[in-house]
Amino acid sequence: MSRFALVVTALLAVAYSYVASRLAAGPLSAALLAVPFVLIWIMPVLYWGTGRSREGWLDQLVHRASYLSMAWVSFALVLTLARDLLLVATLPASLATAHAEIATAGVPLVLGGSLVAIALGAAAAFRGPRIERVDLPIAGLHADLDGLRIVQISDLHVGPNIGRRYVQRVADLCRTLNPDLVVLTGDIVDGPVPRLAGDVAPLAELAREGNVYFILGNHDCYAGAAAWIAHWREAGMHVLLNSHELVRRGSAHLLIGGVVDPAYGRLRPEIAISEPADFKLLLAHNPRLARLGAEAGFDLQLSGHTHAGQFFPWTLAVRLVHAPHVAGLSREGRMQVYVSAGTGTWGPPVRFGTNPELTLLRLVRA
Repeated sequence: MSRFALVVTALLAVAYSYVASRLAAGPLSAALLAVPFVLIWIMPVLYWGTGRSREGWLDQLVHRASYLSMAWVSFALVLTLARDLLLVATLPASLATAHAEIATAGVPLVLGGSLVAIALGAAAAFRGPRIERVDLPIAGLHADLDGLRIVQISDLHVGPNIGRRYVQRVADLCRTLNPDLVVLTGDIVDGPVPRLAGDVAPLAELAREGNVYFILGNHDCYAGAAAWIAHWREAGMHVLLNSHELVRRGSAHLLIGGVVDPAYGRLRPEIAISEPADFKLLLAHNPRLARLGAEAGFDLQLSGHTHAGQFFPWTLAVRLVHAPHVAGLSREGRMQVYVSAGTGTWGPPVRFGTNPELTLLRLVRA
């Protein structure tokens, strides 16, 4: 077993011990509670980092069950902890009746509440992305760039949970926004080209207009970076690999740069500007690369990767890793950074406390 798998095993064992000790009424209920923990454990041990196929119907079923178990365990841990805090708060003799009711009714509420949270979160995820409109005031913006419309698609994760119907909805929404540029800021796919080419065809249709730019995310790398780079280039996308292109808009020059994700083994992320431009836009999947963009002199970085935590309590945990560039607008020196909450979902098809977004960013003169 890899070190990562051992760490996951230890964490799951501790989490299970806590939940089972607080909720299980006997050996049978303890065994039933172990099922979602085992399903989660299967993923890193049997699939992640191994050559095991994910194509068979049984493998796909295991993946879906494991991802749903991840969401259920997260919600169950939070609700179990909340129940225990209420039990402590009602320890005084004057609150003995409330304490007894929480002790008795708390277990079914924790179990049922976790399922309700998953149902609500799945509905939010599959309802599709909402349009997030962001105006970016830019001091000294060239008049011919005033009103430039950029649509950002990020972290779509086409694969086990996201199929062609969802992708078509995203593409159709994108067209209604009349973008001057469409940028795909990584983690677009979760699978190989032969399996997903049909599902991502609506994005290939968008690329025919010649204004679509793509950068690699870590999941694009896991899915086969070389094959996807070739696929998107054949579709007509501008694929940026530590490179940039200059676009003219009237008399203004817009520079669009893109860095590879750290997961890409052939290059490490780095970027430099070799020609002057009126506005410099950087695409970097991981917002932690903002320092590179700021040092290179970019005006705006567009990123994804964080999913804004996707669902509670990870909406809080993600801030420990990515603050201040977690979701929405922030700054890195003089460079503005916008982090998309993601157009799709990864793992559990659940959104709780966040929404999938299709982002329309408009440059406006300050």
